[in-house]
Amino acid sequence: MEETGWRAPVAESDRTRMGLAMQLIAVTFDVPLTAMSGSRLTPKACKARYLAVYLAHVGYGWTLDRVSLAFGINRATAGSACRWSEDARDNPVLDAALDRMEQTLRQICDTPRLELSLGGAA
Repeated sequence: MEETGWRAPVAESDRTRMGLAMQLIAVTFDVPLTAMSGSRLTPKACKARYLAVYLAHVGYGWTLDRVSLAFGINRATAGSACRWSEDARDNPVLDAALDRMEQTLRQICDTPRLELSLGGAA
């Protein structure tokens, strides 16, 4: 199938949250963000990106459609990523790490939004 280059618009807040999930995975598994963002991924970067997709799906409660739009992948790939990640959770160390990251996402995103003052101190 030929790539058309067209993508549905993604809300800026979804892009920001997708970036947060990617950052958490990148830091935890020592995979550079640039390695997770290309079209030709190493096996390690591919697994890390799969985990980021899964983390957004479970951490934010996003549907596979929403996850696929935010990450710029198709729904089938998002589903594969989530199935692979769910199977990988059989590893108790990985399971605990993903639990912590899910909690972190929720804590950050449940924090009330604050306005930044452009004035002086305070």
